[in-house]
Amino acid sequence: MSNEQNPALTGHVLARIAMPVRWRDLDAFNHVNNASYLTYLEEARLQWLGALPGPWLDSTSAPVLAAIQINYRRPIEWPQDLVVELRCLRLGNSSLRLGHRIVAAGATDTLYSDGEVVMVWIDRASGKSAALPESVRAACAVADGNSLDSATA
Repeated sequence: MSNEQNPALTGHVLARIAMPVRWRDLDAFNHVNNASYLTYLEEARLQWLGALPGPWLDSTSAPVLAAIQINYRRPIEWPQDLVVELRCLRLGNSSLRLGHRIVAAGATDTLYSDGEVVMVWIDRASGKSAALPESVRAACAVADGNSLDSATA
């Protein structure tokens, strides 16, 4: 685990998703297993996407995770309530780069992990890239304080 201080993520916060640590998330060392961090991030992304005011997947296109980078800053112990923060770092034609932080719910300066993911929307039939849904683009533009036109990358 890194001892680096709380690095600042660029981009405006898209969502702050509350998440409890579950007993089953613990490993033999009595702290949250590193794989559970990935589950927390996945759940936060899905909750954010599910709350968008428009479709983010349909019968023809869906997102896939193309890359993930995570820095483990400190162990998470049980019991603990967490907040997963998501930020839009970059919008592409078919991709979205999200920054993420997992922090303590009661003390957001307690950083457990940070990093980023790249999500790419693909055509379900061909497997080729598909256009980023307008609901995703609009949510990132609103969080960034931009219009839809200036939010494209």
